[in-house]
Amino acid sequence: MNLDRLDLNLLRVFNVVYEERNLLRAAKRLNLSQSAISHALGRLRESLGDDLFVRTGNGMQPTARANAMSAPLHSALIQIGNAVGNEPFAPATAEREFVIAANDYITLVLVERLQLRLQELAPRINLVIRPSTRIDLAGQLDLGRIDIAVGVFAELPPRFGAVSLWRQTDALAMRPGHPLANRAVALEDLAAYPLLAVSLGGAEEGAVDGYLSERGLARESEMFDRAALPEAARLRMLLPHSLAVPALLRGSDMLAVLPEPLSRHFAQSGGLCQAALPYEARRVQVQAVWHARSGDDPAHIWLRGVIQQTTNALGIDADAMTRRQSTEAQIVQAHIE
Repeated sequence: MNLDRLDLNLLRVFNVVYEERNLLRAAKRLNLSQSAISHALGRLRESLGDDLFVRTGNGMQPTARANAMSAPLHSALIQIGNAVGNEPFAPATAEREFVIAANDYITLVLVERLQLRLQELAPRINLVIRPSTRIDLAGQLDLGRIDIAVGVFAELPPRFGAVSLWRQTDALAMRPGHPLANRAVALEDLAAYPLLAVSLGGAEEGAVDGYLSERGLARESEMFDRAALPEAARLRMLLPHSLAVPALLRGSDMLAVLPEPLSRHFAQSGGLCQAALPYEARRVQVQAVWHARSGDDPAHIWLRGVIQQTTNALGIDADAMTRRQSTEAQIVQAHIE
């Protein structure tokens, strides 16, 4: 195909239709009529010799050729925009919407403070939070429907960029007045008091070793280290989300195994008590992940910087947590002996 004869505006139309999978929404984004979008796609199909999209009950579904074109084309359009001198990103006046994928724990601990920071720095920027637990994150990032996904990931395909936000381990939470509230928890206590934990998708959804893999992106499926649980521990309840934990613990002697930042948050504002584990659990990294094509986008760079600044203000220190738990574990051992 002779590129000199191709109208590059058609590629811009293709990019938006690929992201939206809907001609009406694509027309609104491009300020064009729906017939103009259809005509542009017709010209591009004729030039490339491929249908590109097939109309179905679920919208415009891309062909294999369209899927192969999408990522490099999107990246090329961004590079073209940078080359011709896009205006620098000005957060104070920018009007833009960012889509972040996060579970309710991340939303509670990080996004709550992030939106306050955005309100101060960029009052016209809107946030949309999508659940990271019931969607194909890799596919949504590939399509450009999610800007950044925040969570715990075991593997990252090379088409994604990432930055570590904090490291975390597990801790215990319990109701005020619990028999264990005023002393260190021992291993034998886990046999006496059943446990509650958060599982975002278990083996029935294809999870392996606590992670669910989709298109090469392995995300955390359980918000606790199941493998480290002592044999005597009994998991009485698994939840698909964490916001119900305080209500479930207040009327029960169950102990909740939670990420330490969440356990601490509940202790500070949820009316619960926090305690260290009597065993050693894994430490994992919470990361912000984005598609590599957005790596040089000034707006994305700015948002990632604000997320990191917000994270730093949280004061989450996995090494300090580990030292504290180690000290408490020594106290427990001395008490037992």
